Amino acid sequence: MNLVEQSVQIPAGGVALDADMAVPEPATGVVPFAHGSGSSRHSPRNRYVAGELQASGLATVLADLLTPAEEQLDARTGRLRFDVGLLAARVMAVTDWVVEYRPTAGLPAGLFGASTGAAAALVAAAQRPGPVAAVVSRGGRPDLAGQYLRSVVQPALLIVGARDTAVLELNRKALRRLRGEARLEVIAGASHLFAEPGALELAARLARDWFTRYLKPGPDERRA
Repeated sequence: MNLVEQSVQIPAGGVALDADMAVPEPATGVVPFAHGSGSSRHSPRNRYVAGELQASGLATVLADLLTPAEEQLDARTGRLRFDVGLLAARVMAVTDWVVEYRPTAGLPAGLFGASTGAAAALVAAAQRPGPVAAVVSRGGRPDLAGQYLRSVVQPALLIVGARDTAVLELNRKALRRLRGEARLEVIAGASHLFAEPGALELAARLARDWFTRYLKPGPDERRA
């Protein structure tokens, strides 16, 4: 399988977001990533998951949802990482861009969110029911999506470590508010960062299986 990788800048509400794209040929879907608290497109955990998706024929887009100046501000204050409205707007901008960008145009999109990025992904899914076909949250805070949870009709998978007890309870409550098909997968022995042996690998496989199940191009949709 040939994999085309490139760095791009994606316009989003007056700013440009740095992103790394990887597009297998052929591709059956595209997955933008919404990173979590204080993270970026260089997150080794998300890059590992992205590699698993690419090996299954899915294009991935790892974009910094904050500009370098915003990241510096957030490092000092910690405010922007919890600004779900801002992050969701950026995820929507990335989604709108990738479904029009020539190598991924016409492909169904899935959103992968981690930590606070999961809330942004769910809000974006609620507001982009057309292009977004599925959502996966890893160690996420879906509760921060608030009222938008009831507007998410796409299949949603919530992956949480069993030792991440506070976040697990928040995910259980959020699961009951999702309207579409939704599943909670609890990984035994895993904590919030899935650093335990085999935990991240299992999370990546679960995400891969979810996306390959639901990101299916129609007969008239183009493939990369």
